[in-house]
Amino acid sequence: MKAFLLLVCMISLGKVMYAQNPVTWNVTAKKTSDKVYEIHLTATIAAPWHVYSQTTPEGGPVATTVAFGKNPLVILDSTAKEIGKLIQKHEGVFGVDVKYYEGSLDLVQVVRLKRKVKTTLSGSVTFMVCNDRECLPPKNVPFSVVLK
Repeated sequence: MKAFLLLVCMISLGKVMYAQNPVTWNVTAKKTSDKVYEIHLTATIAAPWHVYSQTTPEGGPVATTVAFGKNPLVILDSTAKEIGKLIQKHEGVFGVDVKYYEGSLDLVQVVRLKRKVKTTLSGSVTFMVCNDRECLPPKNVPFSVVLK
């Protein structure tokens, strides 16, 4: 009986832990020309959750943001571009029209190296995840990627 209760508790705990981490991030660098790279921050979003766009209206949910650490060898081109199926909807809980992604989101930041050298670019992505019943607190995920 104790073993059965322990098993039930472990399964329940696993579900709770998964529910609290519905988004995983993978960061890669793709060289597109001599000193130019695309940094891909790819989110895999578990159903039924969604991650908000980088552009959310005042009074709305926390927008997704990407912050890069200072690196004297790297120049950022503009802001990260969002790739994925964008959903626009009025959310009564916030009282505003919001934009979000379900399933996956790819944030692509173009960077240029000042010199042809190997370097590391670090930073963090901050995001908020919600479903039709609840929102989790904003989360900050650090990352680091090598440019060579």
